Amino acid sequence: MAATAVCPICGGTGWKIIERAGLSGAEPCQCVGTARAEALQEGSCIPPNFVRATLENFVIPHDNPIAAARLGRAKILMHGFLREFPAADHPGLLLAGDTGSGKTHLAVAALKAIINKGHQGIFFDYQNLLDRIRSSYDKTSGSGDREAYNSAMECDVLLLDDLGSHRVTEWVEDIVTSIITYRYNHKKTLIVTTNLDPKGAVGYKTEGGTQVSKKSLPEVIGARASSRLLEMCREVNLFGVEDYRAKYAK
Repeated sequence: MAATAVCPICGGTGWKIIERAGLSGAEPCQCVGTARAEALQEGSCIPPNFVRATLENFVIPHDNPIAAARLGRAKILMHGFLREFPAADHPGLLLAGDTGSGKTHLAVAALKAIINKGHQGIFFDYQNLLDRIRSSYDKTSGSGDREAYNSAMECDVLLLDDLGSHRVTEWVEDIVTSIITYRYNHKKTLIVTTNLDPKGAVGYKTEGGTQVSKKSLPEVIGARASSRLLEMCREVNLFGVEDYRAKYAK
C-alpha cells in the first residue's frame, strides 16, 4: 500500500511556523487551502461534461467575426467579474444566449475559479432543482431532496443553469422568486444561464439565417424575480452566436 504524501512545509499538521517582527507564530499552510478547494470541487455537483471547463480552454472562433467579437467580449467580462470578486454591487452573473452558445462552459469556469479561492459553490440544473424541491414535499423523500432548497439559498455561490426551461406555474414562480430574492437581499453570488432574453421577447435571425422567436425571461419566471436578477447581475449577452457546443465537440 502506497504511503500518503506528507506536506514538506507543515509535515501534515496543517500549520506552518512564521516569523514576524522577531516573533514566532503559526498560520494555515497552503496545503490546507488546496485540500479545501479539492473538497469543495467534489461537492460542487458540476456535471461530468463540464468538469474540465475553464476560461483558458474556452475557444474563441477566428472564422466568424460576429461570434469572435461576442465571445471575446464575454470572456473579458468573465475575467473582470472574477478579478473583482466578491463585489458589493452586482454580485452575480447572467449569461443569456441560444442553446449551445457556450454560456454553461463560461458559467462553470467562473464557478470553479471561485471555488478555488475557498468559497462553497454548487451547480444546479434548474429543472432538476425544481424536481428535487417538489419531491421534498413528499414525506417519503430523502433528506438530500429536502436540503436542495436550503443549499440553493445558503451556499456561497449558486450556479443555476438553464433558468426558465420549465413550464410556468404559480408554484414554480414562487420558488424561483424566493431563491432569487433571498440571494439578492443577502448579497449572495448567483450565476445564471438562460436561453431567454432577460429584457424582452426577441425575434432575430441566426448566423445560419434561421428566424428565431423567444419569450422573455420576465414572462417565464415573473417580473419581480427578473427585475431583481437584472439588478444584482452583470449581463453577458450571447444571443446570435453560432452553436459553440456543436462546433467544438470532440
